[in-house]
Amino acid sequence: MADETIGIVGAGIVGLATAREIALRRPGTRVVVFEKEREVSLHQTGHNSGVVHAGIYYRPGSLKADLCVRGVALLREYCQDRRLPYEEIGKLVVAVREDELGRMADLYERAGNNHVPDLRKISKEEIKELEPHAGGIAALHSPRTAITDYPAIAREFAQDVTDSGGEVRLGFPVTSITGVPGGIEVASGQDRVRVDRLVLCAGLQSDSVAQLAQDKQEPRIIPFRGEYMLLRPDRTHLVRGLIYPVPDPRYPFLGVHFTPRVDGSVEVGPNAVLALAREGYRRSRISPRDLLGLAAYPGSWKMAAQHWRTGIREYRGSLSATAFMKDAKHYVPGVGAKDVVRGGAGVRAQALDRDGTLVDDFRIHRVGRITAVRNAPSPAATASMAIAEHITAAVFGDA
Repeated sequence: MADETIGIVGAGIVGLATAREIALRRPGTRVVVFEKEREVSLHQTGHNSGVVHAGIYYRPGSLKADLCVRGVALLREYCQDRRLPYEEIGKLVVAVREDELGRMADLYERAGNNHVPDLRKISKEEIKELEPHAGGIAALHSPRTAITDYPAIAREFAQDVTDSGGEVRLGFPVTSITGVPGGIEVASGQDRVRVDRLVLCAGLQSDSVAQLAQDKQEPRIIPFRGEYMLLRPDRTHLVRGLIYPVPDPRYPFLGVHFTPRVDGSVEVGPNAVLALAREGYRRSRISPRDLLGLAAYPGSWKMAAQHWRTGIREYRGSLSATAFMKDAKHYVPGVGAKDVVRGGAGVRAQALDRDGTLVDDFRIHRVGRITAVRNAPSPAATASMAIAEHITAAVFGDA
């Protein structure tokens, strides 16, 4: 519908991709992005590992699977058009034990159903041809898996929005969302903006912002900090492409892996430890408000009862480089604690249902004129342009 104003809360890659999609596909529609920080992509997007996932892991028919495969094609074309980094360095998903071969076979079948291009099973000898320093007894090789620079892409999306006549309003923490006749009023303190429709892409704050819009309380966001080690510069030659473990299907995390970056560095990680603040990128960052919210939610205790042993193991890795690298050494045996230094960390906005279930798929709610993205974990960055298409169709009733 022309001559509308659409508001987007959140200037991460999903929010900016959505704003861009609306601005470009709906001529006459004005888009305003509201972001509490003074820069775009400071949180999950800005701490992303940079991997463009091919779609190996996701349940066929899920939003993750459908939007990831579509998103890869869109993102590759966009990066090529804008001369942004996009390097197809390939990925190995490596089995190091016999009991992982069945899960690896399941992944291969799943990836086939998701139309992952050029994926093949390879032997121990073929692993060595691709990654001379890697371990493992068998692997899946995904040659089309790529790396990129997601913050650079997000900044380019923001520029597209403003070039199309939209606005990215920084330093605008949303404090209230109120229905008014024919629209919605979005406020930051005394600063108020009226929009006709609103999309919430608030990432780590998605449940809090959704509650301002009178959406239901579940799922709640539980912050998990993912910490990385960096290979020392004289050891980066040991890794050519992405090297991943066969994931544990009980968790939405992919396990500690080796990730070359577009700047030439190589990350090892991440682990997954419960953060004590939603934006707790450092272990020392503690938010009493976030901790109280975590303690008051029944799902938190149910999750803890199910996964406390895993939590203890992850915390050991957080505190000790030797413990952190213990699992990583299975995949590149020549790399140990002496070969790495502490790197950065990100915080994953993990949605959790009241029964303690970790929400795996994308989850998007509608509340009248408001569309709320309540869960957008990995591969959200990969799928961002496809998610934007999906959200735009939902907002305008085309879905």
